[in-house]
Amino acid sequence: MAKEIKMPLPSAADLFSTQEERDNADRESVREIPLGEISDFPNHPFKVKMDESMADMAESVKQYGVLVPALVREKPEGGYEMIAGHRRKMASELAEKKEIPCIVRNLTDDEAIIIMVDSNLQREQILPSEKAFAYKMKLDAMKRRAGRPCKNSATVLPNFEGKTSRQILSEQAGESHEQIRKYIRLTELITPILDMVDSGKIAIRPAVELSYLPKEQQTILLDTMQLEDCTPSHAQAIKMRKFADEGRLNEDVILSILSEEKGNQKEQFRMPKERISKYFSPGTSAKQMEDTIVKALELYRKRERSKDRER
Repeated sequence: MAKEIKMPLPSAADLFSTQEERDNADRESVREIPLGEISDFPNHPFKVKMDESMADMAESVKQYGVLVPALVREKPEGGYEMIAGHRRKMASELAEKKEIPCIVRNLTDDEAIIIMVDSNLQREQILPSEKAFAYKMKLDAMKRRAGRPCKNSATVLPNFEGKTSRQILSEQAGESHEQIRKYIRLTELITPILDMVDSGKIAIRPAVELSYLPKEQQTILLDTMQLEDCTPSHAQAIKMRKFADEGRLNEDVILSILSEEKGNQKEQFRMPKERISKYFSPGTSAKQMEDTIVKALELYRKRERSKDRER
């Protein structure tokens, strides 16, 4: 008679998940961690502001708690480092909570950077400076993971069909390779000028050109902009970069360039269309109206001059 052998049957989770996933599930259970034990991510590029949105989040946390756990990793010296959840942490502090639910994950420095950047890029409103430093941090991390130097290299990543790290970042971020390059250039600006980009006082295109100026010349430019209450156009920024490359950019040259009249600063004369439309047939374009008015004024001026000569 055959001997009966009893063996435990595997659960559905065991059958339909990998060992790595089961290990992660055991290791990543949600824990309530005291806020004082969690430090911010080093050089975190995303600003956590006390604005209306934060006030609303704090009120929600006060009523319902933090519904989505933050992501942290343990620090070698003790305590935890925030990876994703800086706004939730601040809202919890404002709501006078003592703890915050967190998933604790074992991550390398570069893994932590990539997750931190990706989780924050999902936000609706991101400042140019935030994108600039976030893209730079992630690109450098991707290059290190590929085992290549970070500076001035377009690393080909393994298992990505020969694509460079910049191409992969472009696809993941949903921005063109050139746009990402422009954002990363902004990290070369001194902080006050970068703040002007964030506030919309300087557009990204001229800001990219200004990023090639040495820091000392950027400081001179900043002082001149503040004294003259103006900012450079794209064409003016290109001119400054050219002078800087030639070693000829100084305070006088900067002032001279900024004093030039910009195309969009030329005085514009406007007249409501309804005041003159009755003099033109239906369907006449604005350009045709303008040309006709100019010709009429020229004829009027000639007639007035003829009258003056007759007197």
